[in-house]
Amino acid sequence: MTRVHSLVLMGCGVALLVACGKNPQPVAAPTPTPNADSIAAAERARADSAAADSARRAQEEAERIARQRAADSAAAAANAMTEVRSMLAAMIHFDYDKSALRADDQAALDQKVSILQANSGVRVRISGHCDERGSDEYNLALGNRRATAAKQYLVSHGIDAGRIETASYGEERPIATGHDEASWSQNRRDEFEILSGGDNLRKP
Repeated sequence: MTRVHSLVLMGCGVALLVACGKNPQPVAAPTPTPNADSIAAAERARADSAAADSARRAQEEAERIARQRAADSAAAAANAMTEVRSMLAAMIHFDYDKSALRADDQAALDQKVSILQANSGVRVRISGHCDERGSDEYNLALGNRRATAAKQYLVSHGIDAGRIETASYGEERPIATGHDEASWSQNRRDEFEILSGGDNLRKP
């Protein structure tokens, strides 16, 4: 009987050892089931992010366009003011020993009339000049007649005489230094200088 018991105990021990030596089977983790609310929230987040990015790009483009338009407008205004200033400063010329206005010079003065009418705050000085021939006294008087002729033309076309000063420099300020007709014809002239009101010139 003891022997039988021993054999039974041995068998149980062997079975126990065999059972302990085996690796346990891994338990599979349950597969998570997507939650419908979580999916919808993620989709909304993606849509909101895309909309915000699109709005940011649209805002940046609108700002870029606004900056470009402002720059273009400023450049156009500057160009217009430069053009107006150039027309107002354009010289007129005279025949030898004459102070009568030539037809082409009257056209230039007509442009000045339009500019002065569009810019009522502008005041100008007209200076008369001569070539080197003739005495100093004679040329000063001739330069004065030339400046006065241009002023009278502007006044006769509606410009207030108080906005126009005149001066004569005779032959003192030549712009061409030659001693021939090519130089003299350039020096027989009226010059126009803005005295005030020329900071924001408007095109007629």
